[in-house]
Amino acid sequence: MKRVIYPGTFDPVTNGHIDVIKRAIDLFDEVVVTVAKNPSKNSLFTVDERLTMLNECLKEFKTVFVDSFDGLIVDHAKEVGAIGIIRGLRAISDFEYEFQMALMNRKLDENLRTIFLMPHEKYTYLNSTIVRNLSQFDGDVSDFVPPIVVKMLEEKNKINFQNGAEKKQEIREDF
Repeated sequence: MKRVIYPGTFDPVTNGHIDVIKRAIDLFDEVVVTVAKNPSKNSLFTVDERLTMLNECLKEFKTVFVDSFDGLIVDHAKEVGAIGIIRGLRAISDFEYEFQMALMNRKLDENLRTIFLMPHEKYTYLNSTIVRNLSQFDGDVSDFVPPIVVKMLEEKNKINFQNGAEKKQEIREDF
């Protein structure tokens, strides 16, 4: 059985991510989509929220499993029995970083392969940061993310708006 791991922050998961997952399903027996706990990134969603989104978005795929990890991806790949790491490449600008990571991972575990998959062309400009920013300013993100993500972004933005309004009120009261 050939199992691969598809790591990422998925903050939030986009249709581009899902497209890469579907391509991996066509090539491998099992795909473990794993949420990275990256303390250096300021995430909008908690790891549990991202796991919820992914589980909902991927529930129809019986050979896809959702997980999370903290640490080196090569260690997590060993833990889940993966033979390779899936990485999505949208544009040439992604390649240099991904190539460096692939070489480092190969140095750490020479038996672990990195497989680069390109999403459909309509997703080449799409990333989670763009979706978060567009959503923050009430832009329509429904073409870029699954429905559960639209809903969770709306809820998160509503909470952030309310918190911002409360902070502004606190500042006014101080003067």
